[in-house]
Amino acid sequence: MTAPSSRIAAFADRWPKLVALLLGAVSATGFAPLNLWPLTLAAFAGLMALVVRSPKGSRALGIGWAFGVGHFTIGLNWIATAFTYQAAMPAWLGWIAVVLLALYLAVYPALAAWGAWLVRRVGPVQTGVPLSFVLAFAALWTLTEWLRSWVFTGFAWNPLGVFLVPLSLTWPAKTIGTYGLSGLALLWIGWGLRETPRWFTAFRGGLKDGTFLSALMLGPILFFGFPVLFYGLASMSMAEFAGVGAKVPVTVVQPNVGQQDKWEGDKADLNFEKLARLTEPKSDTPRLILWPEAAVPDYLETGYPLVYYDRSPAAARARLTALMNPDDVMLLGALKLELDKTGQAVGARNAVMTVHADGTLGPRYDKAHLVPYGEYLPMRPVLSAIGLSRLAPGDIDFWPGPGPHTLDLGRFGRAGLQICYEIIFSGQVVDRAHRPDFIFNPSNDAWFGGWGPPQHLAQARLRAIEEGLPVIRATPTGISAVIDADGRILASLLMHEAGRIDAFVPKAHAPTPFARHGNMLPVAFALLLLAAAIAFRQRGR
Repeated sequence: MTAPSSRIAAFADRWPKLVALLLGAVSATGFAPLNLWPLTLAAFAGLMALVVRSPKGSRALGIGWAFGVGHFTIGLNWIATAFTYQAAMPAWLGWIAVVLLALYLAVYPALAAWGAWLVRRVGPVQTGVPLSFVLAFAALWTLTEWLRSWVFTGFAWNPLGVFLVPLSLTWPAKTIGTYGLSGLALLWIGWGLRETPRWFTAFRGGLKDGTFLSALMLGPILFFGFPVLFYGLASMSMAEFAGVGAKVPVTVVQPNVGQQDKWEGDKADLNFEKLARLTEPKSDTPRLILWPEAAVPDYLETGYPLVYYDRSPAAARARLTALMNPDDVMLLGALKLELDKTGQAVGARNAVMTVHADGTLGPRYDKAHLVPYGEYLPMRPVLSAIGLSRLAPGDIDFWPGPGPHTLDLGRFGRAGLQICYEIIFSGQVVDRAHRPDFIFNPSNDAWFGGWGPPQHLAQARLRAIEEGLPVIRATPTGISAVIDADGRILASLLMHEAGRIDAFVPKAHAPTPFARHGNMLPVAFALLLLAAAIAFRQRGR
């Protein structure tokens, strides 16, 4: 009778792309909110086994692409929910968008799989998983994740290393960043794929020659060796701490305003009342008040034609200052218009405004990494002509700002700003020439469904670890949180819960190696792995 493992292998050899598609779908369950990380480990091990057994490169390419389609379709299912808020589009259209996006994003796993297959040592399948293949797969996955973060403006959501956040195994990111962490995870998985069969063989052979004991000793060394090395390098930069010195009190407000209610004109005052009720001071202590992205529809700046104002800028700011202590400062999401010479609005900015207790405006940050089809419509004349203007609400597009910027808030320190999904772009969140004391990440996750907000939070935690900076998130429906410089959540509000967080800004660490050098380090790490893979292949080891 044929063994079950043999039947499974035969099925995988006959239908490799179908198996890869299913493995990709399973792999997504290891990320938030399910956090079934053993399934992610097993799925990626299955992917590597399928690729290394491929008789030709085209099959390896197809396996990687099918895996990516399954992985991104399940992992990005929240985008289907987001589409239902775009001019009330039907849910099925959102799922079409998810699949189309997955078909594109799957190109990156396909390239990693194909490249690793090319680098592997040529030989019969029975020789197992070559070390050259494991090294190349980890290297190329790292490089393709980095490419995915900037090609066509980039979409860096859920790199593999994010699934390690709940396991507290993310500290190597201080040195090699999130993309390097993904490569490291694949080294661990590949090592397990290589060594597990040897363990079973050695165990069956007994302990007489010491083979099993040697494998048992080698395993932990390989598994923990890389993490310890990178942790040691990162710890060299942790000897001293930086920060603003005095404790900075913050009030983070989460009003629980759903996306369906956010832009309803007759509900605008009710939404403001929710924010106001949660903001009113409980003591006379000066504090930094943090409101979510696009918290108010009012234009706070002067200089626009009167037709654009529902409420005068002075009145709009007065509503805010009525909630503040004399020395408070508020950071909140608001809109700014861009006008042409005739006074006609031709663009807008998704901004964070600084409002002082006397009603004056301080420095402003304009979102730089905009969401295509959400905040602007590429090729608007063409897509509008075929009826797709509903993908980006309004008649004008948002314009991008100049990039990461640090706001000087006086007694409240220096704040780095990243609006909404800008926080997912590893190595692109801080003005390195003007290092902030913390990062403020106002967001609107109300249209991200049940999966998007916890995934967003996990990626914000990785930014804190990489940069050695605390991250504070304020969202209308959750998950708002205060995250320390080690990625730990010190305080948070649950999804769909109205509330406020009164806390202090956690201390920043001294700059980590990644904070100093950015994605040069994970790219260099990947290139070293790739060079080692080629060397092992040429030596036939």
